[in-house]
Amino acid sequence: MRETGVAALADRVPESRAEWEARLERLVRENRFTISVFFPLNGIVLLLASAEGLLPPPLAFNGLLILLGTAVMRSPLVAGLLRATDRRAAAGVGLLILYSYAVEYAGVHTGVPYGEFFYGVDLGPTVLGVPLGLPIFFVPIVMNAYLLCLLLLGDRARVAAVRLLAVIATVVTMDVVLDPGAVALGFWVYPNGGVFYGVPLSNYAGWILSATVAVLALDWGYDHDALVDRLDACEFLLDDLVSFVILWGGINAWFGNWIAVAVAGLFAAGLIKADRFDAPTRGAPWRGGSDRQR
Repeated sequence: MRETGVAALADRVPESRAEWEARLERLVRENRFTISVFFPLNGIVLLLASAEGLLPPPLAFNGLLILLGTAVMRSPLVAGLLRATDRRAAAGVGLLILYSYAVEYAGVHTGVPYGEFFYGVDLGPTVLGVPLGLPIFFVPIVMNAYLLCLLLLGDRARVAAVRLLAVIATVVTMDVVLDPGAVALGFWVYPNGGVFYGVPLSNYAGWILSATVAVLALDWGYDHDALVDRLDACEFLLDDLVSFVILWGGINAWFGNWIAVAVAGLFAAGLIKADRFDAPTRGAPWRGGSDRQR
């Protein structure tokens, strides 16, 4: 009986990369509302309750819960990109991960290039003052910006200079939404303050540098046509950006960071224009994916 159960389980385990990719895509597709709407809304409640002192210490700003929730929201991006990720693309992502650790280490210990700051809450395990989960926060920001620009620019994205400048500007603009909310929550602290909701302008100068390095790494690694094909075939590829808009737009609204909220609204408008942002209902497909691969 036990051997029969083991054999049945073995039969259900994917045997190839293509089968794993198809399994992950189906899992994400069947749970889009939960991943892209419920999780960020739940994140808003838990993070604000933590910031307002309404949760007990074991739950307030629990680093493992933050990492878990972030990983779930990132899952559409990961599942959707696997088919376009060959060895060269994986190498590009690997270089970007190494850069993210190196620049964060420099930032934490020297204040360069973002300005002096320190972490105010637990974001999971750290090594030399840098959260191990850092890539799960940083890399998707750049990838979401890259994919959104490919959609909105269309054929103009084939011109390297246009593509790269647009993505760099989009990455920095995403941080206009992210950093004020993160500072308001106490994720990280700029001890000398800053002119933009407590964020210094040096932070955005640093992000121009990091965005440039990141975009060049992804542009070198990924094939342009392969990404365009995935955007056309995979209706949920930008769901992580939907989560970003809901989560950080909501948090900034709570704290009255209205410029950041307005910028989040611009990203929502871009997703709507690209037919990637609709208000789904439980159990119903998103309008944006109605004519794409199922």
